[in-house]
Amino acid sequence: MQLTDLKNITDAFLGTNLTPVLFIGHGHPMNAIFDNNFTKSLSKLGESLRKPNAVLVISAHWETPGTYVSTAAWPRTIYDFGRFDDRLFRITYRPPGHPGLAAELIKTVTLTNVHADEAMGLDHGAWTVLRHIFPEADVPVFDMSIDYAQPPAFHYELGRQLKALRKKGVLILCSGNIVHNLSKVDWRNIDAQPYDWTIEFDTIIKNKIENRGFEKLVHYQQLGTAAKRSIPTNEYYLPMLYSLGMIDKDEPIDHIYEGYQYAGISMRCFKIGA
Repeated sequence: MQLTDLKNITDAFLGTNLTPVLFIGHGHPMNAIFDNNFTKSLSKLGESLRKPNAVLVISAHWETPGTYVSTAAWPRTIYDFGRFDDRLFRITYRPPGHPGLAAELIKTVTLTNVHADEAMGLDHGAWTVLRHIFPEADVPVFDMSIDYAQPPAFHYELGRQLKALRKKGVLILCSGNIVHNLSKVDWRNIDAQPYDWTIEFDTIIKNKIENRGFEKLVHYQQLGTAAKRSIPTNEYYLPMLYSLGMIDKDEPIDHIYEGYQYAGISMRCFKIGA
C-alpha cells in the first residue's frame, strides 16, 4: 500500500457518510485464538461492515501521560501480557498504519495537544479483536492513547472531537470492558457464573446507553456499589466514554454481543451507526 500523498487521500474522504463506531469488550488475550460465541460475533460483525478507509483504535492498554497518536507506517504486533500460552506469540497481525490520518487527528483535536509516536505498535486490545473483524489485515490501523491523568469528562469530550474523523471513512474501535475486576475473576472457568454485581452494573450501563443517559455514565462513581466493584480502576471503562462522545443525534446503537467471562468481566459490545 502506498503511503505517499496522504493529504490528497484524506481530503477525498470529506464527503463520506459517518462510519460506525465500535465498543468492543475484548476480555482475555486468549480470545485471540478462542472459537467461542464472542469471537464468532466479531467475525460476523466484520462480514457485515463496509470496509473503512482506516481504523482508529482507542485501547485500554495504551495509557500515557498526555495524549499520543501512532504514526508508524507498519505498526508491529505487541505481546503485552504474560507467557501463559505460546500460541499467542506465534500470531503476527501487521496491517499498514496511516500516518496521514494520524496527522489529521492531531490537527482535528483542540481539547489537548496530541503528540506523534512513531514507535507504537498494536497492543492486544487492538490486534486480538481486529484479527477476527478484519482477518486479512488489509485495513490501515492507527492508535490513540488514553491520558491517565485526565478525568472521565475529558475523555468523553475528546470523543466528541474525534467524531469528525468518521466523515473521513475512519472506523473508530474503542476497546476495553465495562466490567473488569481482575481481583475477583475466576481464572479457572471462562464460563463461570457472573457475580450479581457484574450483571447489575452491565445492565445499568445498557439501560443508560439505550436511554441516552451519557452524562450519568461519565459520572459513573455515582452509580452505586456495583460500579465500585466493576471499575476498581477506570482504564477499561474509559474507551466506552470515547465511543459515547462520538454518537451523532438519533444514531442507532446496536448491542452486538452480550455476555460474561470469568465471572468478573463483561464482554458487552455495541455498534454506533449503520
